[in-house]
Order: sequence, then structure tokens, then C-alpha cells
Amino acid sequence: MASPGTEDRSADPISILRKDLTSENVPLARRFRALFSLKHVASQTPGPQTTAAIEAIAAAFTSPSALLKHELAYCLGQTKNLEAVPFLRAVLENRSEDAMCRHEAAEALGALGDLSSLQIMKQMKDDEKEPLVIRETCDIAVDRIEWAHSEGRKTEALRSSDFASIDPAPPLPSSTAAPSIPALQQTLLDTSLPLFQRYRAMFALRDLASPPDLPTAEPAVHALASGFGDPSALFRHEVAFVFGQLSHPASIPSLSAVLENSKEESMVRHEAAEALGSLGEEPGVEDLLKRFLDDPEQVVRESVIVALDMAEYEKNGEMEYATVPTAVTA
Repeated sequence: MASPGTEDRSADPISILRKDLTSENVPLARRFRALFSLKHVASQTPGPQTTAAIEAIAAAFTSPSALLKHELAYCLGQTKNLEAVPFLRAVLENRSEDAMCRHEAAEALGALGDLSSLQIMKQMKDDEKEPLVIRETCDIAVDRIEWAHSEGRKTEALRSSDFASIDPAPPLPSSTAAPSIPALQQTLLDTSLPLFQRYRAMFALRDLASPPDLPTAEPAVHALASGFGDPSALFRHEVAFVFGQLSHPASIPSLSAVLENSKEESMVRHEAAEALGSLGEEPGVEDLLKRFLDDPEQVVRESVIVALDMAEYEKNGEMEYATVPTAVTA
């Protein structure tokens, strides 16, 4: 197969990226870079290119890699483009699909604020035949969609955030008083509260941990790390995801413990591996990740491959973890 530098650059760049993304013969790390490039295109002002990019991403749902498919769903949910909805609905409603992929599809529909998906997700959140991770994700997604379309949202005073991601829940609204990390931690850990409200506390803590030199940053990271003791694997995996966004060195001990715990759910361990990849410049992180290249869980092995590629990108100081052909953004 031709190397990236020898491909025919006169070809449609989205087609080039689609070919990389959908080919099982292309190294996984390169497929991820193609995916993030397509996500960039799909997130632009809707038009023929965004449609082609969304279709290219969705075409890879035939892959046997649960890790890749779950990342496809995540990326589609970040596009703000409702053309992604039918593809995500198909994944969510396919009970033979990996639960991690279905969960990510439900979360993506919530991120898109898709009202047409409310009915099916309301059914799924109460369906005892569905895996717990699906029920919990649908519960949060329903609350997020209803919040996004509510009148109350317009009056909430949300703090500005360093993060452009569309999250499963918005941060708790700010008040005139200084934010209390202990109070947010109490909400975070209170299993009697709705998951949506606890997620709001989680993302409020995330925003207090960035930039990393804030006086609240390290205490907020430690508060978030306490969430790894939660009984919900979905909740624990979201804590790991947030740590990946923050890339704060104070999260390394707890992320390492999660990855090293072979009894932990694979969806949590894989997220911890990817989060550690964002900290690749820190001492010992790469060596730790390399220990799990032969992990019994495929999704963990593949996450380590991607994490090591991300770590290399961090070390090289590259600007973007993607390979966007210039013609796409011209």
C-alpha cells in the first residue's frame, strides 16, 4: 500500500481519508488520524463536504474494532450535524453491536441534542434487557436533550470553559460565590442523585482544573479521582475521559492504577490508557503503556497502540493529532 507521502494528491482528499479509515490493512493509529481529520471536516458549515465526511466516518462502522467504532460514534456526536443521526441510531438500536459502541452512539445523540431520538432512549433507559451501560447512557442523554431544549437553560450562568467538546452534561452553573470543590465532590459522589447532575459536577470540576496552574487545579483533579471508586463503570470511564482532556500530571497515579487493574472493566481501562497517552511526555508513562501492548483485552491493546502514537505526537510537538489534507480546508 502506498505511504501517505506517495498517495495521489489530485484525488478527492475526503476519499483518501475514507480509504485510510475503512481499510483493515492500515495501521490503527493512522486510521485514528484519518478519523480526526474527517471529524474536522464534518464539523464545518454544512455542505457537500460535511455530508461526504459524515458518510466516510459512518462507513467504518463495519470494522471489527470496537475501539474504532466507539470513536466513530464519539466523533459524529461532536459534529453538531444532524445528518449523523441515522447512522448513530442504527448503531444504538443494533443489539448485536458491542455495548461500548452502542453507549457511545447514545451519548453522541445526546450531544447532538436530537429530539427525534428521545422516545427510543426513554424506552431503552428503562429496559431491563439492555446492558446497564446502555440504560445509564440513555438516562443521561435524555436529560441532556431535554436540558438543551429547555427554557431554564437560557437563564443558567455557565462559566467559560477551556474545552470545545460537546459533553454528556454541561457543568453545573456558576454562582456569585467562589466554587467549592468539596461541595462539587459531594455531588459527584452522591449515588442518590441523577447521573446527569453528577456529571454536571464532574465537568464543573474539570473546568476548575484547567489551566493546570490554577490554584484549584490539583484539588479538583484529586476530587475527580475519587470518582474511580464509583460502582458505575460508565461513570468511572467518564472520569478517565475527563483526565484525558485535562492532561494534568496529578492524574497519573489514579489512571495508572486503573490501567493496571485487570479486574476493572475494559471500557474504563481503555479510557485510562488513552488518557495516559495525552501525558506521554511525563516520566514513566510510555514505559507503563508499553507493558499493556499484549493485554488480554483487545480494546485495551488497541487503546495502548493509539495512546503511544499520541504520546509520540506530544513529544514531537505536533500541532494537531490529525492528517488533514490541505485541499479539504482550502
